[in-house]
Amino acid sequence: MNFFEHQDRAQRRTRWLLFLFGLAVLAIVLVMNAIVLVLFGQAEPVAAGEPWLTREFLARNVEVMVWTSVLTIGLIGVGSLYRTLGLRDGGGAVARELGGTRVDGDTRDPLRRRLMNVVEEIAIASGVPVPEVYVLEQEAGINAFAAGYSPDDAAIAVTRGALEQLDRDELQGVVAHEFGHVLNGDMRLNIRLMGMLFGILVMALIGQRVLLAMRLSRNNRNAGGIVAAGLALMVVGYIGLFFGRWIRASVSRQREYLADASAVQFTRQPSGIAGALKKIGAGHTALRADTEEVGHMLFASGALGQMFATHPPLVRRIQAIEPGFQREELETIREQMERDAQTRRREQEAQAEAEAREREQPRESGNMLLNPERLMENIGDPGLAQILGAGLLVAAMPGPLERAAHSDAWAVEVLLYLLISADPEVRDHQLLRIAAKRGGESESRVRTLLDAAPDLRPDLRIPLLEMSFPAVRHRPSEERQALETLIDELVRADGRVSVFEYATGRLLRRQLRDLDQPARARPGGRDRLERHERHVRSVLAVLAHHGHPEDSEGAREALRAGHVALGIADPAKDVMDTALGAAADAAAWADELDRALEALDALRPADKQRLVTAMLATITHGGQTVIAEVELLRAIAASLHVPLPVAEMPAAEAE
Repeated sequence: MNFFEHQDRAQRRTRWLLFLFGLAVLAIVLVMNAIVLVLFGQAEPVAAGEPWLTREFLARNVEVMVWTSVLTIGLIGVGSLYRTLGLRDGGGAVARELGGTRVDGDTRDPLRRRLMNVVEEIAIASGVPVPEVYVLEQEAGINAFAAGYSPDDAAIAVTRGALEQLDRDELQGVVAHEFGHVLNGDMRLNIRLMGMLFGILVMALIGQRVLLAMRLSRNNRNAGGIVAAGLALMVVGYIGLFFGRWIRASVSRQREYLADASAVQFTRQPSGIAGALKKIGAGHTALRADTEEVGHMLFASGALGQMFATHPPLVRRIQAIEPGFQREELETIREQMERDAQTRRREQEAQAEAEAREREQPRESGNMLLNPERLMENIGDPGLAQILGAGLLVAAMPGPLERAAHSDAWAVEVLLYLLISADPEVRDHQLLRIAAKRGGESESRVRTLLDAAPDLRPDLRIPLLEMSFPAVRHRPSEERQALETLIDELVRADGRVSVFEYATGRLLRRQLRDLDQPARARPGGRDRLERHERHVRSVLAVLAHHGHPEDSEGAREALRAGHVALGIADPAKDVMDTALGAAADAAAWADELDRALEALDALRPADKQRLVTAMLATITHGGQTVIAEVELLRAIAASLHVPLPVAEMPAAEAE
């Protein structure tokens, strides 16, 4: 199952979740009406043995049933809305509620530095922004979760026990598992599940409060009414709890197998995630914090019985990775963990200290080979080659830029540095705009970065952007909006937009907008590609032109290859020339591409897959692809909420 099929499946699961939620609400309304009718229904006296629930009785109490239904549905709806609004800040809000402490990008703590390295490598390999990283300091068990509406506002949290008890391969397996949830569309479903279930569970919370009031009012003359109300709400509350756990189990269980498989695909080391699962089985996973709401989001969770379990049995998950594993082996692992706990901690710290990265000599940027089929397979499911490639990119990052990217104080200036022109006159104008909008200190920092790394390798630009973005998340919304305006001014400072400027600026603007409205950052809509033939042609023409800027015939053939891959009629020569002419307009092509991407983002996942296939066919036509095309392709894919992974290097270059 590829990335686009995962998105289709996520949309179907969302509809299934809404259906189950509707059933739960209906059941609660029916039970609430029955209780209210028994306690407060108005009925004529009936003889012994005769039924009291008659048409006449229901007709007499229609108004009571209507008001009971309205109030119950309203209470559930208000509860769900309240919880959903409380989660609008994304995954970081969930992590902080559970006591998570954010890991600073410039941390020098060996264990946290190792965690940040693992997260950055997998994020860059996957083609998604580096998420916020949290550690649950008070949790000694091994566990983790990913939360958020989209990759742009995602957060990954691990427990202190996971940091201390897992080696690097095992930690990488756990983080890769969580990235599987990010890329498979599970995070958005989890957030929605939290919001909906809170509306159902709020009845149980009210029931608890009423029962407490009943205890305090036991000697009160109204105690009978309080007892009745408390028992009624307690019954409804337990029904809500039943349905809440049932819904969670219905939508959660199978996703864990898929995320485990994604982790193996990421790392190519089944022993990593299998080792983590074994240590969890030998130790404990339960969190000290209340996990009633978030149990379905955790890497591993204690079962409430098979019917309500949000995760498959731990042994089955291990056996899916290592078929020969036996439950008896957990006892041996438990004994080994107890004997080596202190030794392991010292080894981890020594290993983390030894992970100082050697700087690779810059390679000349030029042509590279892409394998479209492999790249499509790796969308949302990158493999070991992508992770190794991301590690090489991070290792090649100049030290001053890496430290600045991880600094809350310097991260914004890193983003601005990426947009500074090589032309001295344009550069001076851009620096003046930075000084005017953000002050002299910000301009001075950008100049410092320019002095430290005046010629950044083109293939390091997007990884540097993704490394810097977590720190930008914490800026106030007004500052982020002002930054978006400044980015646009810097990109258009010379009246024309280069490929690198557009790719960097587009990625930044898309991530900032998704951060302000995470609930709207969806991987797919319901629109069909056939309705957007002009927009599709504009996108393919931009890619074809920038791949063959001095070869009109080559650009035309590349555009034709894109149309063939798309499976639509080959346009006439004059139509193609018009599209290529618009793509060659240095002052207007970026605006036209922006308009096209805004429209195409509403495509359904299957049609986005067709479009990405056509884009790959366009840029690989002729066998060679320049880095500028790859950057542009990644920016376009990100605008469509498709995480394009790092391209595999040719064998000769990798050596």
